[in-house]
Amino acid sequence: MRVEYLWLIPFFPLLGAILNGAMALSRAHRPEGPSRALSAWIACLMPAASFVVAVIGFLALRDLTPEARFLTQELYSWIEVGSLRIPLGFLLDPLSAAMLLFVTGIGFLIHVYSVGYMSHDRGFARYFAYLNLFMFSMITLVLGDNLVLLFVGWEGVGLCSYLLIGFWHEDPAKAAAGMKAFVMNRIGDFGFLLGMFVLYWAFVQQGHGTLIFREMQAQAHLIGPGVATAAALLFFLGATGKSAQIPLYTWLPDAMAGPTPVSALIHAATMVTSGIYLAVRMNWLFALSPDALTVVACVGAATALVAATIGLTQFDIKKVLAYSTVSQLGFMFLGVGVGAPAAGLFHVVTHAFFKALMFLGAGSVIHALSGEQDIRKMGGLAKKIPITTRTFLVGWLAICGIFPFAGFFSKDEILYRTFIAENAAYPWLPKLLWGVAFLAAGLTALYMTRLVALTFFGKSRVDEHAAHHLHESPRSMTTPLILLALGSALIGFIGTPAVMGLGGNRFEAWLAPVLETAGAHGGDAHAVDTHAGDSHAGDSHAGVEHADHAALEWTLMAASLGWSLLAMLLGWNLYLKRPEVPVRVAQSLGGLYRLVRDKYRVDELYDAIAVRPTVAFSRRVLFSVVDVRIVDMLVNAVGMVSKLGSYALRFFQTGYVQAYAFVILLGVAAMVYQLSR
Repeated sequence: MRVEYLWLIPFFPLLGAILNGAMALSRAHRPEGPSRALSAWIACLMPAASFVVAVIGFLALRDLTPEARFLTQELYSWIEVGSLRIPLGFLLDPLSAAMLLFVTGIGFLIHVYSVGYMSHDRGFARYFAYLNLFMFSMITLVLGDNLVLLFVGWEGVGLCSYLLIGFWHEDPAKAAAGMKAFVMNRIGDFGFLLGMFVLYWAFVQQGHGTLIFREMQAQAHLIGPGVATAAALLFFLGATGKSAQIPLYTWLPDAMAGPTPVSALIHAATMVTSGIYLAVRMNWLFALSPDALTVVACVGAATALVAATIGLTQFDIKKVLAYSTVSQLGFMFLGVGVGAPAAGLFHVVTHAFFKALMFLGAGSVIHALSGEQDIRKMGGLAKKIPITTRTFLVGWLAICGIFPFAGFFSKDEILYRTFIAENAAYPWLPKLLWGVAFLAAGLTALYMTRLVALTFFGKSRVDEHAAHHLHESPRSMTTPLILLALGSALIGFIGTPAVMGLGGNRFEAWLAPVLETAGAHGGDAHAVDTHAGDSHAGDSHAGVEHADHAALEWTLMAASLGWSLLAMLLGWNLYLKRPEVPVRVAQSLGGLYRLVRDKYRVDELYDAIAVRPTVAFSRRVLFSVVDVRIVDMLVNAVGMVSKLGSYALRFFQTGYVQAYAFVILLGVAAMVYQLSR
């Protein structure tokens, strides 16, 4: 079904970026910046308008039959080279609609929060120009109907993350953090480009060259398993950059250098979710390659566990949340890797609410403490900032996976799908991955309880200066917290397990028209039968199977909930009632604890094997030899030749009439001589 309004969804934030950017430039050299009220109204209204149009599109989709649920709009033919045709077109289907609703909705709340948080910053208009541009890029990524347009948005969010992480670029450390994010994402982007080239080449070989999503999915049977594996792994390399998976995850914790609302936007509504979106959008490709799915699942599980252990040793409130994001992203990729992309995307949605809530809550704490971020210098804040505390506790319960908060439903679904997954090559692997994820879930509950206990409860460790100015945040900051807390408490009910008898998993049913089942392509060893628990009338065997699956799901659900509660109870006792115990444990572990606290020294490893050799090679070879001795020599040689030529020619421009007459006489003599021959 063709519509004429999809272009408005990305247009509004782009317009806001242009207007605020123009205002910032016009006042760049004046002591007073642009009108903050005008800048704030423009910046906040634009994502709100996009959200309204996205809701209109969602309602239009809901009125269509499942097989016809896609809205398209083609503005014009963008690229035409030979048989390749790339339109500037948009596609709104159940997948892009699900992404757009929380990207624009949560993005709008973060914009509103930013009005209070950035109210005293000189770069107020510039900040909102970048923030609107970030929204435009993410919407383009999600709404594009082909890989090339998705890549445009993909690069756009990378650029905006660089601008926003290094927003306070006067600080060298913050500027370096922005550069680190930009460079590491370029590594992943190289994989994305190669994957796109491989995929297009494979379709061209079959006479159907295209990069349009619906056309590629319809022609998936033309792709061989080897090509599918290569392309899928290359796309996954791109996703590890954007979505911070091993080995390209180290930029995300450093991204905390930017303003806290930027951290919330990157970690919840944009940027890091783009890798998951790519994997789910290209699920038909991953379904063709059991090997690629195995890699995705293993990397996801490993990332979830590694990041959870690091989060347990950090003291910067934003760094703890950053490693939490890396860990939760690992859970999402685990869901994709075990053949449950809907479960992975469902965790994207729930995580967007409670992680945005917790980052903005952390920003409220930092705001109240005049910039303090060390949780060892907090404590006893619950009575001082009650709204921030209560809303943050909702996010805490959600990320720990406590019923009935959102994280319970999405994380439990991933754990269950991992446990029942099948792998023909490695039959033992799904149970191992479940064990790793189960351990990571417990660690999540432990380190998040540590964060809550040290920040909001116990004795106050706030210094006198911060305590004197301690206050609750303004309404522009607390209102988004309340709305996000409501979402964190309720959004999980759109994906309730069928065994609960609450209407089934509506989210998975909504995505069904987009997601191809692995069985449709055949041979997918990782396929999870999503209807394994359904009973069939008159089939006693199916009824027994249904009962067995229901019992298993209830058992795993109870185990997950009990494990999280146990970890929370342990954390509460360790960090509030017996705070000396964690100190003794850390001392007894010695070098192991320091290794985890230092983030396994991965940054130092990358610095040793990649950064320093590259810098040394650049200085000693590219600069000293290529630049100085070759490029400079060639440039200087051109100048020397010109200089020598000018020395020769200057003898003909003496200014003496006699000399000019003599030259003319010589010329006439030469002509006479030539004619006389």
